[in-house]
Amino acid sequence: MSSACMRLWPAKRRYILLWNLLLEATKGRLKEDEARKYFQQLINAVDYCHSRGVYHRDLKPENLLLDANGVLKVSDFGLSALPQQVREDGLLHTTCGTPNYVAPEVINNKGYDGAKADLWSCGVILFVLMAGYLPFEESNLMALYKKIFKAEFSCPPWFSTSAKKLIKKILDPNPSTRITIAEVLENDWFKKGYQPPVFQQEDASLDDVNAIFNESTDSPNLVVERREERSTTPVTMNAFELISKSQGLDLGSLFEKQMGLVKRETRFTSKCPANEIISKIEQASVPLGFDVKKNNYKLKLHGEKTGRKGHLSIATEIFEVAPSLHMVELRKAGGDTLEFHKFYKNLATGLKDIVWQSGDEVKDEEMNSGAGGISS
Repeated sequence: MSSACMRLWPAKRRYILLWNLLLEATKGRLKEDEARKYFQQLINAVDYCHSRGVYHRDLKPENLLLDANGVLKVSDFGLSALPQQVREDGLLHTTCGTPNYVAPEVINNKGYDGAKADLWSCGVILFVLMAGYLPFEESNLMALYKKIFKAEFSCPPWFSTSAKKLIKKILDPNPSTRITIAEVLENDWFKKGYQPPVFQQEDASLDDVNAIFNESTDSPNLVVERREERSTTPVTMNAFELISKSQGLDLGSLFEKQMGLVKRETRFTSKCPANEIISKIEQASVPLGFDVKKNNYKLKLHGEKTGRKGHLSIATEIFEVAPSLHMVELRKAGGDTLEFHKFYKNLATGLKDIVWQSGDEVKDEEMNSGAGGISS
């Protein structure tokens, strides 16, 4: 077990937040050598997590602890993803994290590699440690997202040339070309004074585990993981996640429109009870030749006929966004995208009486009669 992180440390032990160390530092930032020392430990810890199939998904200075010897510990695994949460496409799909530290592909709602997304957050942390401020910061969430998507930032003049180069390789908005942790470990700037991690076998008590996983509920700035556990009510969507799915603020859809892409998901809102929404979707889908499987407030619609790219498969989930308001998200899980949209148009006819239309949707419908209030 890596001494840099991999014990679940109980709150009763004496640690300080790395964030507090930063606040107390001269000029609110660390010297490059000191920042590198903590960054090396962070990369070791995150690399260890990834080797066990665990992706943290909320890395930030507030979740990093230091012991009396300056050894860094990663805490708050409340939003972490485990191997069983990776879908058939090999990607994670839950939008979660703290906005300023989130990788662009996480916001894009198309799925993301947990390891690459965690490394992006590590890059933001390194920048913060050395600069004393965030690389991406805007009071408006839409403006913040735009900066993140473009990786629009500049390093201050006191950064060394080699540090700037590494940070720019980590904060590459394209996950396909972003540097990997294995490559970071071989980087000359990173290797300066580097001490390989020491692995220890230590047992974590149940109290330790509970302490770590309970910490995540205290922060109001998180996007909370949509758990797979059985529930008697729909998942409640918080403000950041709702904004990330909002038609007006969804940067993913904005870039798709610019590139002429066809969306693979759509959503609508309804003031009807969740059980009624499920029943209506089932009633409207069966006549269209779809088999419906239900699991709590999720549905899997599977087309009986073979289409251009096999059977059309649609994942549906219901979220509670207010006591009397639900958001229904339908996402293509398999098959042809154009056939998916054709299905939507047909489905909309059977759902007209449960769809709640906002003012913008009413205007859209007046301009192009037809979709029954479902936005895509």
